[in-house]
Amino acid sequence: MQQIKQTIAASIVDAVQKINSEASLSADEVKSLLEYPPDPNMGDLAFPCFRLSKILRRSPVQIAEALAGQLSGGPIGSVEAVNGYLNIKLSDDYLTDTVLPEILAKKETYGSQTFGKGKKVVLDYSSPNVAKPFHIGHLGTTVIGHSLRKLHEFAGYDCFGINYLGDWGTQFGKLIVAYRLWGKKEEVEKTGVDALVALYVKINNEIKGDPEKGIPENKELADAARAEFHKLETGDEENLALWKWFVSISLAEYEKTYKQLGITFDSYLGESFYTDKMPAQVQKLRDMGLLKIDDGASIVDLSEYNMPPCLILKRDGSTLYPTRDIAAAVYRKENYHFDKAIYVTSAQQCLHFAQWFKVVELMGYPWYNELVHVPYGTVSLNGEKLATRTGNVVLLKDLFALAVEKVKGVVAEKNPNLENKDEIAEKVGVGAVVFYYLSNNRMKDINFVLDEALNFDGNTGPYVQYTYARTCSVLGKAGKVPDAAGKITTEEEAMLLKTLCRFGEKVVAAIEDYEPSVVTRFILDVASAFNRFYHNCPILSAEDEGTRALRLKLTEATKIVLGNAFDLICLAKTEKV
Repeated sequence: MQQIKQTIAASIVDAVQKINSEASLSADEVKSLLEYPPDPNMGDLAFPCFRLSKILRRSPVQIAEALAGQLSGGPIGSVEAVNGYLNIKLSDDYLTDTVLPEILAKKETYGSQTFGKGKKVVLDYSSPNVAKPFHIGHLGTTVIGHSLRKLHEFAGYDCFGINYLGDWGTQFGKLIVAYRLWGKKEEVEKTGVDALVALYVKINNEIKGDPEKGIPENKELADAARAEFHKLETGDEENLALWKWFVSISLAEYEKTYKQLGITFDSYLGESFYTDKMPAQVQKLRDMGLLKIDDGASIVDLSEYNMPPCLILKRDGSTLYPTRDIAAAVYRKENYHFDKAIYVTSAQQCLHFAQWFKVVELMGYPWYNELVHVPYGTVSLNGEKLATRTGNVVLLKDLFALAVEKVKGVVAEKNPNLENKDEIAEKVGVGAVVFYYLSNNRMKDINFVLDEALNFDGNTGPYVQYTYARTCSVLGKAGKVPDAAGKITTEEEAMLLKTLCRFGEKVVAAIEDYEPSVVTRFILDVASAFNRFYHNCPILSAEDEGTRALRLKLTEATKIVLGNAFDLICLAKTEKV
């Protein structure tokens, strides 16, 4: 559709200049004004002529009528002037002779872009806290982040994915104390992260007490945790050994989830890696006169920018998240030479990122405007906020397992002889959860209701995966697709092709808005258009060979576009369901 719009825009510019040769109007400007009519019966594209009134000194209605008679050929099938708009219908012949062959020829590159070539993008996403489980609250940063990586790669960018592990902080002091008080090595080795989480929840409950039951706060335990983390920071060998063990156990657990999602990273350098890189940035702030002392803490005053102060050092001189993030950004720019650095985190961290981005700018780093925060809404469970320290979580592995078991039940009922049923059940089950999440605009808060997430009817992951499998089944039964194809004879055929050709511009929109749901909604549009075509237009039993060939090519094109789109949102392709 991008090329179609460009061609039509050029035709409109030529027509305008025939009316007024001195009219200053570019094809890109006209292209940006082309719209999709609210009712498909009005046309496939519409151009509002109101913006041309000043240039041509005529009313929009007169301009539309004058231009309509001059536009024809190429992708233009017909043009109608209606109330100052040019309503344009695409040519069926152009769709079959140009659009369809392009999809079939480009295959896995169809819809890809080139504007990212020669540019580097660093993406910081997923980044779970070590010794805590993957729960549904981590799903957003993980699948949004990886989808953005796939989208940028599809546009030609060289991408570098970083899993910035939360492997440092006072929580490790708590965990060390908890392990020494209540932990058993054999139990931790057997149950992994689950055992570490249980210890973490227990010590937090012990520290905060229970006022309703008359159990006071345990300040001594909290002080002990802080002391153990201080020992860790200063290189205590026993604490370092425990910490490394906790990290290795956690990574082994996380890799299982990443494997299910088909996600890999280029770096797992966590917060701890930047411990020795922060002092230089703190000193730079001090040398530049940006660092101020406020009640014993070191801050950067951001009141001039309508933001609270950015805390750099606590009273005791220990660092905070902004200090680490600034040091990490400097390291990544110097070592990865990014053109854009994307951070995918909860919207609750918007102020944090705005603050340290501003500090980076004030420090004189010229690449401050290459830093991009991509926030997303919060996830609650049946209306309750998730919290690891209280144990109110649904683990992602458990959610995936529930979904997979449900798919197995459906397969056993509808297709008991399906080959590789366990592998397919995992793809569809995991896909159901991922698609459910990415169907929402990323800024929307999600109340995760398990019954809705695992609903296999309607606009769901299983529905679109089944559609993809249907295209594979039709093509498998057909054998070789004939070269010669007939012309479009039905509205369903035309609408399917018109939907498919929008893929490229949807990719661009998703990248510009950092919004994977643009692709998800497009997938649903394609699935809907194909299923209408499938039910209303006989394919294998078409009335003649030309029609059969066309419809098989349309089916193949649908498979290509769906497959390409699936890859962009971490959704597995299933050739059988």
